[in-house]
Amino acid sequence: MAKLQILFEFRTTVSIFFFLLSVFSSLSCSTSHQLHNDTTRKFEIADDMFWKDGKPFRIIGGDLHYFRVLPEYWEDRLLRAKALGLNAIQTYVPWNLHEPRQGQLVFEGIADVVAFLQLCKKLDFVVMLRAGPYICGEWDLGGFPAWLLSIEPALRLRSSDPAFLDLVEKWWGILLPKVAPLLYSNGGPIIMVQIENEFGSYGDDKPYLHHLVKLARSHLGEDLTLYTTDGGSRETLQKGTIRGNTVYSAVDFTTGDDPWPIFELQKEFNAPGKSPPLSAEFYTGWLTHWGENIARTDAKSTAAALGKILEKNGSAVLYMAHGGTNFGFYNGANTGDGESDYKPDLTSYDYDAPISEFGDVDNAKFKALRRVIGQFSAVSLPPLPRNNKMTGYGNFRLQRSAFLFDMLDKIDHADVLESNDPVSMEVFGEMFGLVLYASEFIQEGKKNILSIPKVHDRAQVFVSCPSKDKRPKYAGTIERWSNQAISLPNLNCISPIKLLILVHDALPHSPSK
Repeated sequence: MAKLQILFEFRTTVSIFFFLLSVFSSLSCSTSHQLHNDTTRKFEIADDMFWKDGKPFRIIGGDLHYFRVLPEYWEDRLLRAKALGLNAIQTYVPWNLHEPRQGQLVFEGIADVVAFLQLCKKLDFVVMLRAGPYICGEWDLGGFPAWLLSIEPALRLRSSDPAFLDLVEKWWGILLPKVAPLLYSNGGPIIMVQIENEFGSYGDDKPYLHHLVKLARSHLGEDLTLYTTDGGSRETLQKGTIRGNTVYSAVDFTTGDDPWPIFELQKEFNAPGKSPPLSAEFYTGWLTHWGENIARTDAKSTAAALGKILEKNGSAVLYMAHGGTNFGFYNGANTGDGESDYKPDLTSYDYDAPISEFGDVDNAKFKALRRVIGQFSAVSLPPLPRNNKMTGYGNFRLQRSAFLFDMLDKIDHADVLESNDPVSMEVFGEMFGLVLYASEFIQEGKKNILSIPKVHDRAQVFVSCPSKDKRPKYAGTIERWSNQAISLPNLNCISPIKLLILVHDALPHSPSK
């Protein structure tokens, strides 16, 4: 059997130097609560309401992810969220951004989550922190670092597998002490921390969820409100929630669905008096996959659906308020029941959100949502900001510096791995990018077929006859979503033919599928 060589790996290293307090007007000032005369900072749930510093508090928030916005624009985007009428920011924390290689920690630049949280506090937002360890979010491997996949024996991600939990404990042992000083009770903006993400759509492992709760409490204390978010069906809530008074269960559902029957169902999964109605992901738009038309949703119907929640003192978090960008190779994928049902996400995460990917707000959706939010806000909203000024850079010409395959002779042989079978890039310590696999075969007759049973996720195939060809010839592409075999060209070569396969590896957003 011919040995397969992994000749080299290309990857993009992206170096980047880079509340409003809304009181329910419909609630009587005489509503009794034990914290009314308490001067300490406190956020809690009672009487099926959120309470902040002893007063009823309605969450009108939005997802705005620090890792999808350059730090230079964090304040600009947050100010636009404030002009929309939001009083809360919800953000994920992607483990793979902060620990791309085991033991290599990154908390600078776009990964400076502490600086982002401090900025939220400065602008008078409260924060709902979605700490994972799994986040989904159309993000590469759902936020899990790819090096988890190289560990033997294989880990069972998102489970009570002791080996997996040991690594989660180490990660949260780094992350949670960093954010603990920023809890609301400590003077910071964080009012709630989410456990996992929509776990009810994935599995049914209560010991796993209970372990995460115990771990979070050990770092963040007993008084912080922990929460889960699951789809608004009985099945997902049964699997993804933690019954009792320990964790608050929030819901999400399709925009336009009647919210109040779902909120009534939500009550069954919270302790009595501990179920303020909250849509933790009110979808303002939708994601777009490669090959699809850019997703667009109607501004008027989206705003009307939000109004149905707010008019009865419900709370909502807009997903997304501002989508931003999946920088580098961090865009994930959505998968379905079969190997071919694979839908990679775009670099853009605009999401048709009210604040566009590049910060524009002069659009129908921003104005419609702002009008609805303004009807239920006890304070006047900031003035409508202008769109940011754009700069034209003119035309420029790219200069060819080298052909890809001319670089093969310059490869350090120490970077070449030999194997009888193809191995994934995670085995040799890479998260994503391009890998070149090389082998040889003897041409038999005029027709040779190449089939790769399980390519992850797109392979460009080249062939060359060493005795004749200066450079390899393109033979075709095999894609995970079609997985069609290709015919290799007849090279009339008397020597073994070189087979070069350049693979782009983009892991799906959910280890469940």
